[in-house]
Amino acid sequence: MDARLDVLTGFELDLGDAHVLRNAGGLITDDMLRSLAISQRALGTTEVAVMHHTKCGMEGFDDVEFRLGLTQETGVPPTWDVPGFIDLEHQVRRSVEAVRACPWLPHRDAARGYVYDVATASVTEVAATI
Repeated sequence: MDARLDVLTGFELDLGDAHVLRNAGGLITDDMLRSLAISQRALGTTEVAVMHHTKCGMEGFDDVEFRLGLTQETGVPPTWDVPGFIDLEHQVRRSVEAVRACPWLPHRDAARGYVYDVATASVTEVAATI
């Protein structure tokens, strides 16, 4: 979701080379899995690259407090959560594991995780195991 990330340049891709899905925290939500299933099954993609980034606003984010504030302000509790995280590389691994565990993705074993450094624009692969 972060506008500082130039995903195509980070992977040396051109426009049209990849489907790029973005959301807060790079979390693998049901909507992300739905989009990945469409991408693989209907549009022929075969790999998944999960990319998180340094200086992410979700690092240390308090989901409970955020949702409580929304509920108090609007009177309507959110039906979703936005869990933050403390360890960036651990969260990348969790995201990759969520993709690999999804039975609707025929190419889930090809999922890999990366961290984009917003200060240097460098991309580093994160080992898959927790």
